[in-house]
Amino acid sequence: MREWQFISPPHRQLKISVNLSSRHFLQPDLYELIVEILRETELDPATLQLEITESILMENAQTIVPLLGRLRELGVELAIDDFGTGYSSLSYLSRLKPIHTLKIDRSFVSMGGDDSENAEIVRTIVLLARNMGKDVVAEGIETAEQLAHLRSLQCTYGQGYLFARPQDAAATEQLLRAGLHASIADACKNDMSIA
Repeated sequence: MREWQFISPPHRQLKISVNLSSRHFLQPDLYELIVEILRETELDPATLQLEITESILMENAQTIVPLLGRLRELGVELAIDDFGTGYSSLSYLSRLKPIHTLKIDRSFVSMGGDDSENAEIVRTIVLLARNMGKDVVAEGIETAEQLAHLRSLQCTYGQGYLFARPQDAAATEQLLRAGLHASIADACKNDMSIA
């Protein structure tokens, strides 16, 4: 990521998202390890987003939340991945101050705008995130219809095959050198950013 930021000056604030598993949280030196990696790579902590699934967070909240607070103080962004599939209570969610982003699980997005129950869940998560001052990312956007529906709900960020398929580092570097990231963002008419 640090190399890519240098390759493409207009994208100096590109972020990398890293999923953390329950196994990571068993490491007593996880905070120190992250600090060391940031130091070695000279990556701005604000361009690192760590993603924790809702279920891992709720199962281990008493030990994870203090660590998340330290990481947030460091400047690292934190996201709850697969939001809406777990069993977190709204009262507990309000205490998760370090969390910056809620990522709406693809299962709610992939059903499309015709599924009124899932559409209402997405609408509720977007409003919840906005009212709590958090960003929201819709995962699994595959069609223009889904994108239009999410835009109508004022969902800020999106990711999915509609924008790009997963690719290796070499292909990503070519994309950045060609400036296609900006072209994709322009295609979204600035109503939604690619996460």
